[in-house]
Amino acid sequence: MRRNPFEELEEMFDRMGRQFEHRGMPTVESVPVDMQDHGDEYEIVADVPGYDTGDIELTFADGTITIDASREEETEEEGDDHYVHRERQTSVSRSIRLPEAVDEDAISASYTNGTLTVTAPKADVEEGHRIDID
Repeated sequence: MRRNPFEELEEMFDRMGRQFEHRGMPTVESVPVDMQDHGDEYEIVADVPGYDTGDIELTFADGTITIDASREEETEEEGDDHYVHRERQTSVSRSIRLPEAVDEDAISASYTNGTLTVTAPKADVEEGHRIDID
């Protein structure tokens, strides 16, 4: 029996994706993001279409914002309908390292039409202070 060439390609892409993920690089299954520096805050805009607000978990730890989204997998009903091809992920994830310290208590987020917007105000960090000599 001949093997389906598309299955071989799909396996190759899966292997490549795992290698990228292992190296910390975004993969096809990851969340695409844009990050802007507005001077006093960072704004991260992420595309997470097809998920409800309750499906998305947003966390901050060690200078990194992590977006995890997951939804229940659709099951096939018995009958004539069946999937011929499936690409939509039931879970996606992305971690974004922020270049500077932020005020983690002031981080806010909103979600509209599949777009997650995270605002992270920069922390007030003194660049140093005078030391008196005795």
